[in-house]
Amino acid sequence: MKALHIITGLGVGGAEQQLRLLLRHLPVDCDVVTLTNPGPVAEGLLADGVKVVHLGMTGNRDLAALPRLARLIRTGGYDLVHTHLYRACLYGRVAARLAGVRAVVATEHSLGDSQMEGRPLTPGVRALYLTGERLGSATVAVSSTVADRLRRWGVPAPRIEVVPNGIDLARFRFDPVQRLLTRRRLGLPEGAYVVGGVGRLTTAKRFDVLVRALALLPPDCWLLLVGGGPEEHLLRRTAREAGVADRVLLTGERPYLPDGSPGPDLPALAAAMDVLASPSPEEAFGLAAVEGLASGLPVLYASCPAIEDLPPGAAPTARRVDGGGAGEFARALAETRASGGPVPGMRGASEAARHYCVTRSAARLMDVYATTLAQPLPPSPSPASQGVSSA
Repeated sequence: MKALHIITGLGVGGAEQQLRLLLRHLPVDCDVVTLTNPGPVAEGLLADGVKVVHLGMTGNRDLAALPRLARLIRTGGYDLVHTHLYRACLYGRVAARLAGVRAVVATEHSLGDSQMEGRPLTPGVRALYLTGERLGSATVAVSSTVADRLRRWGVPAPRIEVVPNGIDLARFRFDPVQRLLTRRRLGLPEGAYVVGGVGRLTTAKRFDVLVRALALLPPDCWLLLVGGGPEEHLLRRTAREAGVADRVLLTGERPYLPDGSPGPDLPALAAAMDVLASPSPEEAFGLAAVEGLASGLPVLYASCPAIEDLPPGAAPTARRVDGGGAGEFARALAETRASGGPVPGMRGASEAARHYCVTRSAARLMDVYATTLAQPLPPSPSPASQGVSSA
């Protein structure tokens, strides 16, 4: 089987790094097209031996990209096209059908109740999404919560397949030596209690909640934020105003997989933490929380479908923080610390994290591919009937 993955961009982000991880475990000959922003994940894919093509799309309404993408698909001789993220799903499905590919899968990585990839879910966005969705064979939801949202939107249930995000358990296996070295490298005082947060520094992630919560905690508590994004300067200002700037560390983007970038990677930084906190009120999966569980950390979260979709009691070291404000997180963090938690030198992956091993996710995705190839779509509709001008 030969498959083409089409994604909006390949900067450091959850969907982008999830794609790279999955390709390491799929027994399929895969190429990747990025519509924009090749970024660090593209470099990582190339290092893995994956062919990456940058389409050079200039914006959401760059319709000239559509025939270029269709030609690329047609000449590549692909059996299946798999799209990721909103713009790539829209253009990729149309291009695949124009190229005559009749097995088209899309993964919905980030559909929330009120936004998708930071885009407000207006009636226009929803209508365009549903129009594009009908051109595919199947839509993969990364959690049962996302599958329920798709059904409420009007996507027929038989077209929805749940394939959770996967994690590399071996990469996140706790290493006490790595913990010591990373904490020294970061300049953390001996005995500091480190609250970790992982994700894009955007308004939606609400990391300002953790900064304000830190001001309510003892002075030996530190906050380690892993990620880059447009809110970094605002978070630094919030830390100064709260009087905790000297106890807040921001690492910038940290790729999930080794790619030659300087500094410790995400698993090493997770090892340096004592608790993982996720204050985002709206998640499609909650990858950072699951990675925290894989590193043996107690996890506090405002929203995490990956944990909430599990049977009750399956993640005893994870706790939902109702209300999700600074005061609520400060109390939950203080209680978590007081409870003792895992001894740093003896941390092990939670059973809940094992449920999301990447090999299981890859196997489930292969089942989706097999079903899709066995039940191909009818011939593509007329190009004139496909409108994408408001993408």
